Amino acid sequence: MRFEGTENYVSTRDLSIAVNAAITLERPLLVKGEPGTGKTMLAIEVAKALDAPLIEWHVKSTTKAQQGLYEYDAVARLRDSQLGDPRVEDVRNYIRKGKLWEAFTSPKRPILLIDEIDKADIEFPNDLLQELDRMEFHVYETGEVIRARTRPVIIITSNNEKELPDAFLRRCFFHFIRFPDEETMQAIVDVHFPGIKKRLVAEALKIFYDIRKAPGLKKKPSTSELLDWLKLLLAEDVDAMTLRERDPRKLIPPLHGALLKNEQDVQLFERLAFMAQREG
Repeated sequence: MRFEGTENYVSTRDLSIAVNAAITLERPLLVKGEPGTGKTMLAIEVAKALDAPLIEWHVKSTTKAQQGLYEYDAVARLRDSQLGDPRVEDVRNYIRKGKLWEAFTSPKRPILLIDEIDKADIEFPNDLLQELDRMEFHVYETGEVIRARTRPVIIITSNNEKELPDAFLRRCFFHFIRFPDEETMQAIVDVHFPGIKKRLVAEALKIFYDIRKAPGLKKKPSTSELLDWLKLLLAEDVDAMTLRERDPRKLIPPLHGALLKNEQDVQLFERLAFMAQREG
């Protein structure tokens, strides 16, 4: 099982090495990086490349580790007992399997994505330590032990909103996805827009990286936002000459709502345009 990228996903050499190292070590791969750099898409493409089933666990602020194992619906069982439902005789009817349970019992070695783990409570990673180490857990209501048939390939993503516990980090193979340079970004664009005009891409990338370098920018545009912007430029038939205009009053690029996502950044570029106009 080796990953080298796919026709839909440009993987750098360092990223491919990290994925394959995590598979070899049978440790979770912890992937960090700016939002929009393809962390979640990585798990999807690894599953495609390895022809493996994908099990996705998208973590929210209210998510608890126990939900990844199973949940016991005692309220439903009580209600059914009051109604005389015969299902109450078997407690298994009220146990809902979690994503780890699905991954452990999958007939084929799966890819398990634990997405945005830093959104949950700080204790969330610690609560999964034993299960991820031993690849088993105990179901108290039935007395059974759920063991992994084959150790799943686990990919965990984080946007660095919270620090993760050292004990959890020690059990992971870590990789930080650096923001793509222009050459890598060109390859990513070519994958998503085959046949796109090179001059248009060159001008768009120049504007994109200039925006990212702007001092005081609150939110830098990401790879996914660049792809959205290019899609709009193609849909509106905006050409390279339009992008190349250096009129200070047009410092904000056309269809900038795909790149600038809050009013502070739009105002920043409006001020820069005003200053450039005065200097002109």
